[in-house]
Amino acid sequence: MESQAAPPRALRRELGLTDLVLAQVLNVVGSSWVGIAAKLGRAHMVYWLAAMALFYLPLAAVVIWLNRLMPFEGGLYQWAKAGFGEMAGFLTAWNLWFYAVVSAASILFVIPTDISFMIGPAAVWLPASKVGTLAAIGAAMAGITLVAIHGLDIAKWLHNTGSAMILLAYVILLALPVWALVRGAIPHYDPLPWVRPKPSWFSLAVFGQMTVGGLSGFEYVAILAGECRHPEKTIGRSVVIATPIIAAMFILGTSSVLAFLSGQSINVIGPIPQTMRTAMGPRIAPFAILLLLGRAVAAASLLFTGLTRLPMTAGWDCLVPAWFSRLSPRRGTPVHSILFTAALMMSLILLSMLGVHEQEASQLLTVASTAHYAIAYASLFAIPVFGARAVVSRLPPWLKFPAAAGMLTSLVSMAITVYPIVDVVSRAAYAAKICSVVAIVNALGILIYRARPGRVG
Repeated sequence: MESQAAPPRALRRELGLTDLVLAQVLNVVGSSWVGIAAKLGRAHMVYWLAAMALFYLPLAAVVIWLNRLMPFEGGLYQWAKAGFGEMAGFLTAWNLWFYAVVSAASILFVIPTDISFMIGPAAVWLPASKVGTLAAIGAAMAGITLVAIHGLDIAKWLHNTGSAMILLAYVILLALPVWALVRGAIPHYDPLPWVRPKPSWFSLAVFGQMTVGGLSGFEYVAILAGECRHPEKTIGRSVVIATPIIAAMFILGTSSVLAFLSGQSINVIGPIPQTMRTAMGPRIAPFAILLLLGRAVAAASLLFTGLTRLPMTAGWDCLVPAWFSRLSPRRGTPVHSILFTAALMMSLILLSMLGVHEQEASQLLTVASTAHYAIAYASLFAIPVFGARAVVSRLPPWLKFPAAAGMLTSLVSMAITVYPIVDVVSRAAYAAKICSVVAIVNALGILIYRARPGRVG
């Protein structure tokens, strides 16, 4: 098994087991997924369990074993390169990188709206003001960039704080139905409903978002393997510890939302503040939004950190200019890659502010990015099944079965992204646009690979 091309000794190993467990929770658990799953009603638990059996647990198993075998900085990029070759590794990383860029930019873009809801009527003007929106997002982006340049010795505390905030938000969310039941505010609460689902294209589309969208992210922390202490052990252990915590948060969180909002129009962007407002009145909403806002900034920072490491590791292999892989002699961080990624994210945010047409295009791009994540996951799950013999022979034979289930689920989730779960003018045009974005982005990735600095012949 070949090791990394670049010496990881220049990277500082700042992350321990506790940091990694909190990072897993921060990266996997979002605030919107309990609202999306609640669209399935009381059948949500069946869908959650199916998603966990077919995707979540296979993902955990594959990540644990591949990371144990290849605990390298770059994570999935390094695994796909070893399993399928340099080009496949690059395109896998390219799809993951594109998804994370759009996802991180989208997280930052909702900050002005969250601030306006948290402050109240005095700040209602903020989301509608391009200057105010740009100032708020720009300040958050500048802060994240400075933290990233300084290094994980500081960034991990931001990530840990954000993880603690989302954990606290869910503790409150999960306690609300019990508190309401004791007070007699609600007549009944079923935390683990077991209702036979009614299959439909809509439920399959929601299921696809719950899997690749809601239950994804275990592999992302492995990108930072070269900056973890004992990564061959701690990353796998963080997955084992975080898995049941995250599963409980999603299933019980969805039941809490339904306990108060069943039969109502659920705001899938902010289902937790909506639930808290319904259960406890408007005064609790600002506190809930503050918790979610803190999580959003921290999650964007974690995504941003991983984003900057992928060009760095690709630079080690001469797939992109070596400029991306140069480390700060003082901090040991890829400053050039950090600045480039920050500029790219701000450019995407600026494009989304140019007008209605561009904003709609940006939203379409965000949806299409889920398909890129599914492509990266299909590649990840294919490694134990179809990967190089040098890799597969060192993995347990039974891993092929959960990997095959995860690969099939990823492909279904990728295909179902063309089915909208919101109203659109034309479903055919919507699907064509999604497919076009995926095709164009991957064609661009192939062109970049063919023009790589280290190309021979």
